Amino acid sequence: QVQLVESGGGLVQPGGSLRLSCAASGSISSFNRMAWYRQAPGKQRELVASLPIIGSATYVDSVKGRFTISRDNAKGTLYLHMSSLKPEDTAVYYCASRIDAYFSSRPDDYHYWGQGIQVTVSS
Repeated sequence: QVQLVESGGGLVQPGGSLRLSCAASGSISSFNRMAWYRQAPGKQRELVASLPIIGSATYVDSVKGRFTISRDNAKGTLYLHMSSLKPEDTAVYYCASRIDAYFSSRPDDYHYWGQGIQVTVSS
């Protein structure tokens, strides 16, 4: 059984930083590509960043240069380092994984999801 559990969210001031973690357990074949999505109130779920088990990361334009996705395969953990945070980054952030390694931004293409964690950027 695959489980994804996010941690590290919270309230931060504009310009601040946070690191989200996603602890993954289950079959390693379920994690060939992992991603962070976010969903703000009244908006669709948006792909923030994704990373295959081998290869380069992809980012949505609005976070390029500010966010970094990384994974520690030995620990089974996915990270999202967020810096220079803006109020528009406020959302519930979700960790997701899929069996196939090729890129997709469609939430329906991800097989497993965490429960989500709130990130609020406000003064």
